[in-house]
Amino acid sequence: MTSMPAAERLGSYLKRAEQAMAAAKTAALKPAGVTVSQYSALLHLDENPGISAAALARLCGVTPPTMNTVLSNLQERGLIERTPHAWHKNVLETRLTDKGAAVMKDADSRAIHVERTVAAEFGAAELAQLQNLLTRCADRFDSIRPDRP
Repeated sequence: MTSMPAAERLGSYLKRAEQAMAAAKTAALKPAGVTVSQYSALLHLDENPGISAAALARLCGVTPPTMNTVLSNLQERGLIERTPHAWHKNVLETRLTDKGAAVMKDADSRAIHVERTVAAEFGAAELAQLQNLLTRCADRFDSIRPDRP
């Protein structure tokens, strides 16, 4: 028998919340025609036009190969365009097309609805505290990773 019951494991609660959020966003984004990963890429591209795939992968919390797959799918649909960087010919700059900006706007309103619905469950002080606690959790998890200096 384990020395720590599942009910005491913080990771179980974090994972449940993450999975519930992903499921809610997946359902909300379906009518916009994008996945959660594609929406995340569009969101960060909207805020960072010209960003490289590697930098975008870091912002979205995925590996570069995964981001390349996401970007290939978005490019095939005409939602993004990729052009060589002016100075670094091996780096492709990625930007939303007009069609991509329209899809992003629709998807973002749907994702915002999910976020606001959940945030409405908390008072302002509770929401600030939750954000602080989650940030502290993430920072502490990062600090104990053996692969980080």
